[in-house]
Amino acid sequence: MSGAEAFVPTPLMLSDSARKRIGALMDEESNPALKLRVYVTGGGCSGFQYGFDFADSVAEDDTVIEFGSATLVVDPLSYQYLVGSTVDYEEGLAGARFRVQNPNATTTCGCGASFMV
Repeated sequence: MSGAEAFVPTPLMLSDSARKRIGALMDEESNPALKLRVYVTGGGCSGFQYGFDFADSVAEDDTVIEFGSATLVVDPLSYQYLVGSTVDYEEGLAGARFRVQNPNATTTCGCGASFMV
């Protein structure tokens, strides 16, 4: 006899460096309602690519995940590809950027901006 197992997906996480950067951007813009929107679109080297945008408002069907004063917003289509991921912020010789560490990605491109599941 087989039984169904319950599975509770891990929500998206936000690294400390990403939280700090979102806070700094909120201060720079003098906008405490600023939220980081993370989304997935088709394209890129590996099939899907990550996108980031800042938003003041959310749609009715968006998922909103709060980390203190920093907030992530994800649309329902993108959320399924991002469950369990961590949004990070890094600064280096190649510049500064938000990036996604996605355990669901089976392949990623060299720059980390696109992936395949």
